[in-house]
Amino acid sequence: MSAQDILQKNIISALEQQDISGLLAITDKTNAATLALHIQKLTIEQQSKILKIIPQSAYVFEFFPLSQQLALSDKMDATQLTELISDMHSDERTDLYKALPLSMQQQVFARLNRDKQDQIRNLITYPEQSAGSIMSSDFVTMSPELTMQQAIEQLRRLAPDRETLYLIYITNAEKKLEGVVSLRQIIQSEPDTTIAEIMSTDLVVGRVDEDQEDTAKVLNHYDFIALPIVDHQDHLLGIVTYDDVMDVLEEEFTEDFLKGSAVESSSNLSLKSAPILSLYRQRVFWLVILVFGSLLSGVGIAHFEEIIAANIVLVFFLPLLVGSGGNAGSQSATLMVRAMATGDVYAKDWFKLLGRESLVALCLGATMAFAVSLLGFFRGDEMVALVLALSMMGIVMMGCLIGMSLPFILNKLGLDPASASAPLVTSICDATGVIIYLFIASKLLLNLT
Repeated sequence: MSAQDILQKNIISALEQQDISGLLAITDKTNAATLALHIQKLTIEQQSKILKIIPQSAYVFEFFPLSQQLALSDKMDATQLTELISDMHSDERTDLYKALPLSMQQQVFARLNRDKQDQIRNLITYPEQSAGSIMSSDFVTMSPELTMQQAIEQLRRLAPDRETLYLIYITNAEKKLEGVVSLRQIIQSEPDTTIAEIMSTDLVVGRVDEDQEDTAKVLNHYDFIALPIVDHQDHLLGIVTYDDVMDVLEEEFTEDFLKGSAVESSSNLSLKSAPILSLYRQRVFWLVILVFGSLLSGVGIAHFEEIIAANIVLVFFLPLLVGSGGNAGSQSATLMVRAMATGDVYAKDWFKLLGRESLVALCLGATMAFAVSLLGFFRGDEMVALVLALSMMGIVMMGCLIGMSLPFILNKLGLDPASASAPLVTSICDATGVIIYLFIASKLLLNLT
């Protein structure tokens, strides 16, 4: 039995035996994230009971997904929920508060102290997906006139209520950001040195109304622990920490991943608990659209019925050829969407990339054409081999160029380039592949029949 299994068993045993001291001994020695993982495996009633007992319940509760937090909130009265929410970090508190039913919001808000009410009132005003919606107000500010000794004493007083102490932000009397100093600098400097002497004024900041993904990219690029968020007058409003950025990047990756499979994104998507109707709605739109897109392949086949009837061997290679085009196109689209998402390429790079992708597609097509021509020769004759080789070259090149270009086109139209991946590219490449293959066959084989 692993250590994690033993931990889970001990938690359950302490609960069943109502051994409060034993339960506290276990939870006090366990990392909050690990503890949250194990508590989520218990029943809702057991989870609620543990959260009433352990002193670090708010911190553990923050590691629960929002859906689980809401399920537990339903089991609590307004007083217990208020105590829990009050001890949470400001950004986590606001996220949960916004998701609560209106009646519970009103009860909880009325029981919070004035500072917590002001924090919630300020943070809920920022639009979703903005930097303001993910920032925290649990940061430390100091005056530039303080000495290192005074700064350390102030940090001791503020430590219990702040999310991070590694970076201290320096503001003036108007709350405008003037500089930043690290905890390391404060500890290493002489006690009588002032903050103004050591603080950095070369500031990197995020704007409160900018997209949260842009904020995440800035924080990731500079490898900061936290990024100060200011308004357009440089008033310090909050900070975005690295853990918030990780959540944002995970959401963006999930969204792009789902769109790449023609599934509408949803932050609440759960295959285990989502309603059947919800899962249906997330998938049906693109599937219906792609059904009609696939009809183009049928139209192409119907147009070339004569050549197919005269050379039935062509049908044998049809799935192979059109599938190769779809695969090549999906590869190109995936690479391009990723490059656009990371800022590696922009719309102005399309023409340059077109030439590079054409050369790559030519090499890929030639390699695949050689392989398929051998199959064509043994299955048919030298003319069938030639048709297959030329078709493979054309289909792979067309697939690569479609896959590369479609993200640029969607981006130009104001749509998400991630929608260009997988099923959409494959459907377009299938239709064009059928037409290219049968057109070449008609020109080379029809005169021989």
